[in-house]
Amino acid sequence: MALIDLRSDTVTRPTAEMRRAMAAAEVGDDVWREDPSVNALEERAAELLGKEAGLFVSSGTMANLTALVAHVPRGGEIIAGGETHIVNDEAAGHAVVVGASVRQLREGPDGTFDLRDLEDAFRDETDIHQPPTALVTVENAHSHSMNSPLTPAYVASVAEIAHRHGVPLHVDGARFFNAAVALGVTPRELAAPADTVAFCLSKGLGCPVGSLLVGDRAVIDRARRARKLVGGGMRQAGILAAAGLIALQPGSDGMIDRLADDHANARRLAEGLAGLDGITSAGGIAQPGEGPLDPDRVRTNFVLFRVEGDRRAFIDALRARNVLMDEYAHGQIRAATHHDVSATDIETTLAAVSGALSETGSRSTAQPIVAGQTRGA
Repeated sequence: MALIDLRSDTVTRPTAEMRRAMAAAEVGDDVWREDPSVNALEERAAELLGKEAGLFVSSGTMANLTALVAHVPRGGEIIAGGETHIVNDEAAGHAVVVGASVRQLREGPDGTFDLRDLEDAFRDETDIHQPPTALVTVENAHSHSMNSPLTPAYVASVAEIAHRHGVPLHVDGARFFNAAVALGVTPRELAAPADTVAFCLSKGLGCPVGSLLVGDRAVIDRARRARKLVGGGMRQAGILAAAGLIALQPGSDGMIDRLADDHANARRLAEGLAGLDGITSAGGIAQPGEGPLDPDRVRTNFVLFRVEGDRRAFIDALRARNVLMDEYAHGQIRAATHHDVSATDIETTLAAVSGALSETGSRSTAQPIVAGQTRGA
């Protein structure tokens, strides 16, 4: 049986069209701003999100880091959700490289923090004991809340508060297009309130490498200097940018609209898992409380859940059946759908999960429910 890899959408492989474009890419020296493919990608990203300029970088972490350097002075403070990637998963770059502290806010099950908490988080500029607040960040989609999409109205409310306090808003949009597709809004509409937005090409969009940071020209110029500072200057990077140009094409020629297929497959998987004894709520902000997995929590391409038995044994039993899932945070398991996973693969996965649960002693004799069915009395 072919391997079904649901550990992350970072495992996607470039499409045949991307490979052809990469092989034929027109290139130059990007540090000297002479790579036509990189220049075209940066312009396309900025236009798509309604910003003045873009910057091509090697990873989502670098996109966020260059944004932080561009926005935040040494000794400044960033307001961010406590369960965001910038706080938990970027090797403390905000502290090590930027020299900034983070004031963490508690998020809810929809990935948002309370706007009253945000209002209260700004420092007193007249008190020399306190670090000056320099930036507000949100993550959209928000991974730890089952990759929940944050609405344009909420992002606009956060931006209004930030701007009223004289600081910018940065959106970590690693899976920004998943959020836009799930909400049925344009990328431009979702990006409009933010001063900068970072998004990944190498996740659901299927490219082998790369992320973009977009914003106004002045902040992108500062971010470009920051990219050089952290060793991110690339030369004939058009070979990589060519795949991004394919991904960001409109309609069926690109990779954005088809994210809806990944969301449908994730929902199909969640419905099937919810019918299996031994599969439980993810807990935390992904699905607060105990009980069975709730498929309605799945809005994009993440399915987060727990098993009643030993998690490592379950993961190993799945691997033996050629299905890979991720040991995620908070004792959870993550299955992330992407363009290399088909609807047929979802049914195969459900059968593998059923077998793995039986093998590890975490499941009754109930049969997996095919998506769309209901469990009988």
